Amino acid sequence: MDSYSAKVVRPDVSASEEENRQVAIEAPVSIEFNGIGYAVMMATPTDLEDFVTGFAISERLIDRADQLGAIDVHRHENGWIIRANIASEKADAVFERARTRIAESSCGLCGLENLELVAQPLPNVSPHQPISKDNIFAALAALRHHQPLNKATGGVHAAAWVDEVGDIACVREDVGRHNALDKLIGATTRDNRSLSTGFVLTTSRCSYEIVEKSVIAGATTLVTISVPTSIAIERAQFCNLTLISLARLDSYLQF
Repeated sequence: MDSYSAKVVRPDVSASEEENRQVAIEAPVSIEFNGIGYAVMMATPTDLEDFVTGFAISERLIDRADQLGAIDVHRHENGWIIRANIASEKADAVFERARTRIAESSCGLCGLENLELVAQPLPNVSPHQPISKDNIFAALAALRHHQPLNKATGGVHAAAWVDEVGDIACVREDVGRHNALDKLIGATTRDNRSLSTGFVLTTSRCSYEIVEKSVIAGATTLVTISVPTSIAIERAQFCNLTLISLARLDSYLQF
């Protein structure tokens, strides 16, 4: 976090006052695989080992954490650099993706050349039992206690994995909702935890990228605090992902 001085202006007070405000850090994070510059993401520079692991899984470059070699994280005057090597049997995907990749952000795909990537087949979600509504409401009530960065700044998203008994087992935060989910995927994968039990809970709206990252990582149920988009619903239904959105302490929608 960084601290900044700001003027507080109120409608019923003529003079402004000074206040120090804690602000979430957003910085360029350059990702290099096998010596090739792959992407530059705007992210919160915490849990970067988890981030690059989850990012590689979401990009379909690797399937398991052990397919990613040692991760080196370096502070640079203009941001952060993460360097990692992908196992030889998966390296071709890095070279091909880097060759065709155009400018992207953490918010997804850009440009006409990438339209075909939107419709890539997703793996079918494994059969799973419905999640208890009590577990969902309990996790929603408890989530804010697992968001220290957001409590301090009010400016970051969280992605959590709630286990089969309804306990929040892992949480990651980031200014980017997609980054937070990648960090969660990386953290659980590196810890040999499976997302197929329990559910993924995110504080963001549900875009198609949130659905796809969850499915690729093996999740069977996704709960989001805000609304889904049309393509998110369609993609979830296509691969049998249980999608719960607009999740509040008093109600939620199941698609």
